[in-house]
Amino acid sequence: MAPDAPQNSRRNAVAPRTSRIKDSRSYRVFTVVNMTVLVLMCAVMLYPFVMLLAQSFSSAGAINAGKVNLFPVDFNIDTYRAVANNDSFWRSYGNTVVYTVIGTTIAMVLTTTYAFVLSKKHLRGRGLLIGIAVFTMFFNGGIVPNYVLISSLGMKNTMWAVILPPALSVFNLLVMKAFFENLPTELEEAAHIDGLTWFGIFFRITLPLSKAVIATMVLFYSVQYWNDWFAAFLYLDQTNLFPVTLFLRNLIAGASTAASEGAAASGGSVDDINANIQSVTMILILIPILCVYPFVQRYFVSGIMLGSVKG
Repeated sequence: MAPDAPQNSRRNAVAPRTSRIKDSRSYRVFTVVNMTVLVLMCAVMLYPFVMLLAQSFSSAGAINAGKVNLFPVDFNIDTYRAVANNDSFWRSYGNTVVYTVIGTTIAMVLTTTYAFVLSKKHLRGRGLLIGIAVFTMFFNGGIVPNYVLISSLGMKNTMWAVILPPALSVFNLLVMKAFFENLPTELEEAAHIDGLTWFGIFFRITLPLSKAVIATMVLFYSVQYWNDWFAAFLYLDQTNLFPVTLFLRNLIAGASTAASEGAAASGGSVDDINANIQSVTMILILIPILCVYPFVQRYFVSGIMLGSVKG
């Protein structure tokens, strides 16, 4: 019996399996209510987009009669053909891509460097620089002085008139500045001891630890440049420089004959195009943003403080 005693003691020492703790009734009710509310919120947010998509593929008569809800009625793609068959549309689309890529790149360079400088509390004149930036959030010259300035600088009818004026958002600057200020100062002190310059700290430490906020700012600037049409409306007279938003705005306003030309090429009528052109234009503008957003979403989910101090 003696040899079996250690085995029995080991068996008794093993903790018995515990059954899963059951959720309380109030917690189950909360979970059901929470899921129901979230599903309803998603449905409310998706409904306008689904309805817009259905209208873009519906006939003019069905839209005017209010028959289109979640599904297309009298399936129609004449408007898509009218826009797609026009070379000006694709040239404008290419212009928008160029403006967005170049503008976002310049904006990120200005925002990250300016925010990095403002995040250093030992910088002389830091308060003045912050004050100058914040001042522009509340006061500006207005449309006429800006137009005179852009014209006097020789940027009228160039892509720089669309790219440079909105290249630095003060709101984005302050958000990024606050993020840089929250980074551990011990990293910079260690980098200085290792012989890194401020440029080395910025490129090798600060930027790699700021992926989340950089991705967020890239999305903000990209959406800003992609949706902007008013700057091009003011400063551009040449149609070959128009972004796609201005081109589509002209279709809606009847300021362009592209719709008539596209309708003649596709066999449709101008009335059919005018009836659902707003839905088609909105869908065409939304598609690129919808394709890009899922790749940036993970940075929002992981949090603004993506990256950590590694030992």
